[in-house]
Amino acid sequence: MISTTLQVALGGAIGAALRFIIGVGIFRLSGPGFPLAVMSVNVFGSFLMGLFVVFAAKTSNTHLSPFIMTGILGGFTTFSAFSLEAYTLFERGQFGSAAIYVFGSVIFSIGGLVAGLLLARGAFA
Repeated sequence: MISTTLQVALGGAIGAALRFIIGVGIFRLSGPGFPLAVMSVNVFGSFLMGLFVVFAAKTSNTHLSPFIMTGILGGFTTFSAFSLEAYTLFERGQFGSAAIYVFGSVIFSIGGLVAGLLLARGAFA
C-alpha cells in the first residue's frame, strides 16, 4: 500500500509540473480571456488516458496504472480548475464563452479519449 501511494504521489508531482509548464506555454501563446490552457490539457490528458488503457491491457502492464493513470494523468488533468474557470466565465456574464468552454471541454476530452483508444488498439492489435 505504501509503495502504491508513493507511486501515485510521484506521478502526481510529475503530472502537475507538466500541467504547469504546458499551461504557461499555451497561455503565453493564446493570452488571457478564454481558458484554452486548461481545456487543452484536459483533452490531451484524456487522449493519453485512452492510449494507456489499451497499452496496459494489451501488454500486461496494468500494474503501472497507479503511477500513470492516478498519478501522472490525475495530476496533469485539471477538472477542478475547469470547474472554477467555467463558473468564472458564467459569473462574468460571458454565458456564450462558458457554454463553449464546458461543452467543448467535455466533447473534445471524450473525443481525445476515443482517439487514444482507437490509435492504441490499432498499434497493439
